[in-house]
Amino acid sequence: MPALDTIQVLDFSRVLAGPYCAQLLGDYGASVIKIEQPGTGDGTRAWGPPWVGDQSAYFLCANRNKRSLTLNLKSPEGVRIAQTLIEHCDVLVENFLPGTMADLGLGFERVHMLNPRLIYCSITGYGQTGPYRAEAGYDFMIQAQGGLMSITGPAGEDGEPFKTGVALTDLLTGLSAANAILAALHHRERTGLGQHIDLALLDVTVAALINVAHNYFATDQPPERFGNAHPNIVPYQSFATRDGHIALAVGTDAQFTRLCVLLGRDDLASDARFMTNPLRVQHRVALVPCLADAFVQRTTREWLMRIKPAGIPISAISDVPAVLNDEHVRARGMVQTVEGVTLLGPVAKLSATPAGIFARPPKLGEHTDDILRALGYSASDIAGLRHKRVV
Repeated sequence: MPALDTIQVLDFSRVLAGPYCAQLLGDYGASVIKIEQPGTGDGTRAWGPPWVGDQSAYFLCANRNKRSLTLNLKSPEGVRIAQTLIEHCDVLVENFLPGTMADLGLGFERVHMLNPRLIYCSITGYGQTGPYRAEAGYDFMIQAQGGLMSITGPAGEDGEPFKTGVALTDLLTGLSAANAILAALHHRERTGLGQHIDLALLDVTVAALINVAHNYFATDQPPERFGNAHPNIVPYQSFATRDGHIALAVGTDAQFTRLCVLLGRDDLASDARFMTNPLRVQHRVALVPCLADAFVQRTTREWLMRIKPAGIPISAISDVPAVLNDEHVRARGMVQTVEGVTLLGPVAKLSATPAGIFARPPKLGEHTDDILRALGYSASDIAGLRHKRVV
């Protein structure tokens, strides 16, 4: 059985960070109800093209293993239904601006009285405290404000800063939120009590600076952009080949020596400027052009066949179709088709409690009647709620 098969989750969130968090819990077997605005639902439902049938590809990426309940939280009856659900659930995920859920009668203090065991996870741009708390935060602007863009893009001061190719801040926040929820569930096992989790996109982005931030702490010098190179390791970057590009990651001095032999540049290994990684970092401007001149002499395939057997990390730079059709990626279950919809698969492979895709992403309001019937509403009750646009 999946690890979280007894856990009930209410997903009030929209777009990516919150829905991705709830999806991860669903992958581990949690029963996830996605609460959506009647008529429109999660805004990403309209973020197309491309479409798969009448569903946007964007919505599909973060909403597998969920049921959809439409609920008008601006109506008293809608709030009462939400409170009834909260009384029986284990985890709540929301990403409204601070104070919004409290104004609806669904803030942590209120629902903690209804269900002291509830773990309540709030995801916002800037957190529940601090001078920016009332501001809306989106992945792109947080990547800019959080320093990530300043170190992403072409090397040199004149290059344009770039965002990452996916919404990395949202994804890391969703991962952090799911991780914190699992920790809170463990705490509840010991104490019987839930708690409030405050997750901020900006906090997550600052934490993602990791070694770059600590380079700054160590030197008091602002980090520069290195493009595909590494600030602390040389050579650790991309190189052009005769017909494409490769990514090379030389992590030890022994690997560097072997690389030089394979490149036909034994002289570089014995050069006093390049004999250790700190020296190679110091003299990267002299070393890298020598390596680049060598790599451009052969094709990508030739270099892979030559260098990989020597235990030196090297890879072709694949495009997305190549990755998604790679035999290893497929063998690992990272691409799955469920009810005619092709989806990315769960990452973690648990031997005793495997994660899985148990249901395709839901249509808007697809499970409204089923969920309300389980709460004791009759068919006429549900028809009345629908007539009043509560659901």
